[in-house]
Amino acid sequence: MKLGAFSVSLNVKDINVSKSFYEKLGFQVLGGDVGHNWIIMKNENCIIGLFQDMFEKNILTFNPGWNENAENLDSFTDVRELQKQLNERGIQLQTEADETSEGPAYITLEDPDGNQILIDQHR
Repeated sequence: MKLGAFSVSLNVKDINVSKSFYEKLGFQVLGGDVGHNWIIMKNENCIIGLFQDMFEKNILTFNPGWNENAENLDSFTDVRELQKQLNERGIQLQTEADETSEGPAYITLEDPDGNQILIDQHR
């Protein structure tokens, strides 16, 4: 099962303080908008998202169709196909994508310990 680019989406209290902290660890802004309380940062192959006031917990995030530089992949497994495979394996989804749709969509689930997982396809 190919889930796409991996990142950790962090729920932060103050995006500017967190941005400054992660910059000191060598992360650089890859995308997003501090003014809208979210940015994506990268240090080599490590990707984190900083999100202020958008969700309650940290989230493991996968992006089908993207590599670790948010560049489109020529070939990838569509999120609706991943949803089908997860359902067939008995994984309970919290949010499902419309199977009749195309393009951007997402699904959500939790691991056995309550860690949130987002599979978010942007194209």
